[in-house]
Amino acid sequence: MIITKKRDFQELLDNIRDYKSFFLIGCSECASLCGTGGENEVKELAEALRAEGKEVTGGIVAKTGCQVLGTKKELKAYKDAVNSAECILVMSCGAGTQSAVELFGDKPVYPTNDSLFLGNMTRFQVFDERCSMCGDCILDKTGGICPITTCPKGLLNGPCGGMKDGRCEVSPDIPCAWVRIYERMKKLDKLDELAESVIEVKDWSTAQSPRALSTREKKEK
Repeated sequence: MIITKKRDFQELLDNIRDYKSFFLIGCSECASLCGTGGENEVKELAEALRAEGKEVTGGIVAKTGCQVLGTKKELKAYKDAVNSAECILVMSCGAGTQSAVELFGDKPVYPTNDSLFLGNMTRFQVFDERCSMCGDCILDKTGGICPITTCPKGLLNGPCGGMKDGRCEVSPDIPCAWVRIYERMKKLDKLDELAESVIEVKDWSTAQSPRALSTREKKEK
């Protein structure tokens, strides 16, 4: 999931100082789980804007804010509220904000959140970064633990010399990724596979932006 945090409210007010009326778009998925774009957050932002003398014409928590066509369909029921708003505020990730830009070519669109990383929710609203979306996954070789992301140095073939007592040299609060990988492979009785595996230098061309993918099946002529 995409992990987000709320932007500073005064910074947001500075962005929208020239506008008086707003329509709010949240997201029922990642942003809701992060506490940055669910029903409660939409209501709280609407109240905060009204306290600043702004008008909120309406709001929606989209099923999936980054789904362009799906959000477009959901917004049809809010046509009048959207049309009467000068500005759109998006309470999801950067992808959701850019979906709104695509949908509202004639209106200014601003994000209310900062997008931080792709992560896992380990406890309610507690998140860890687990994946760098590098486009060339090596989890099959490392027991399902990603050293590119969970090792601050991104080492591909074992720990650095600064590892001590199973902890990371960069931050002692972090367990060494390669110690975790070793212990997991040992538990699975796959240390021979780990010893024989040499991960080649990373091909970072797979992570060049912008990327695109279509999974549509080609229709036979």
